[in-house]
Amino acid sequence: MISIKDIARAAGVSHSTVSRALRDSALVNAVTRQRIQAVAIEMGYTPDAQARSLVTGRSRAVGVVVATIADPFVAEVVQGVETTAQQHGYSVVLSGSGAEPEREMAAVQMLRSKRVDGVIVTASRIGALYLSHVERLGVPVVLINNHNEQSGHYTYTVSVDNHQGGLLAMDHLLTLEHRRIAYVTGPEDHSSDMERMGAYRRALEERGLPWEPELVVRGNGWPDGGRRALEALMGLVEPPTAVFCYNDMTAIGLLRTARERSIRIPESLAVVGFDDIPLAAYVDPPLTTIAQPKFEMGQLAMGMLLNLMQAGTPAGERLSNPVVQGQLIVREST
Repeated sequence: MISIKDIARAAGVSHSTVSRALRDSALVNAVTRQRIQAVAIEMGYTPDAQARSLVTGRSRAVGVVVATIADPFVAEVVQGVETTAQQHGYSVVLSGSGAEPEREMAAVQMLRSKRVDGVIVTASRIGALYLSHVERLGVPVVLINNHNEQSGHYTYTVSVDNHQGGLLAMDHLLTLEHRRIAYVTGPEDHSSDMERMGAYRRALEERGLPWEPELVVRGNGWPDGGRRALEALMGLVEPPTAVFCYNDMTAIGLLRTARERSIRIPESLAVVGFDDIPLAAYVDPPLTTIAQPKFEMGQLAMGMLLNLMQAGTPAGERLSNPVVQGQLIVREST
């Protein structure tokens, strides 16, 4: 590998001058700095990030833990994180957790072993289950859509208002005169699912409609869960006229199954999703959904992490845990 000393010999300067020039230090005049940088490029020099982190105590890298990269919601969030990170000279290390809290925590610890300066975790349960472990990592952690009430010294959250989004979905269906509305849940024990279902119950209560347990069907956040849910709902003596789904992936599976069974959407069954992933506008019929500002949430999370990584003022004096609002996007499925 090409070293700073190799560049110094080729450029006829000291290795300390090369080191300063490669850091764009003003202590080296512009002409010399540009010449040294050109020599470094020509020789194929690549800085040793690990060695630099040992000297500076910073790796200029942040870790992002996701449940799975196959989730379109995650893809847009990570784009927002990466865009903001690059603008501030940081690289992003991505790790998958499989939506399992133990693997999620192991991923966070692995990233810390690689000396990342901070960590972002999407759709996380570690805030609730492993907060003390996160604290001991000693780096800032921002959780996206975790809704953990116990923010710690290092741990903060950015999230969408699931309750408000759920009310938007239900108010839309109730305004369309639907009175027998089903809810297809997401992964078990996810706070986002519990809050959306809470909005579902509240909307029914406010309209004086009964809570009917048979209209709440377990899903898993994926199309196959939506498929199974529709089969169960259509097997009821009195099927629903509308379905509010935990997310768009669930709704897409439900729509596909409805089409196979010749159930007309929205004439016989109205369907609302949550997230507004890119596919939502292209399924048949296009899906009504609650849009989360996914790219902006990623940007916001990275901005919070940059703030947390600053020395000086205590983080608690600089940051709150922002909650962003969803937006109803009406399409042909209702």
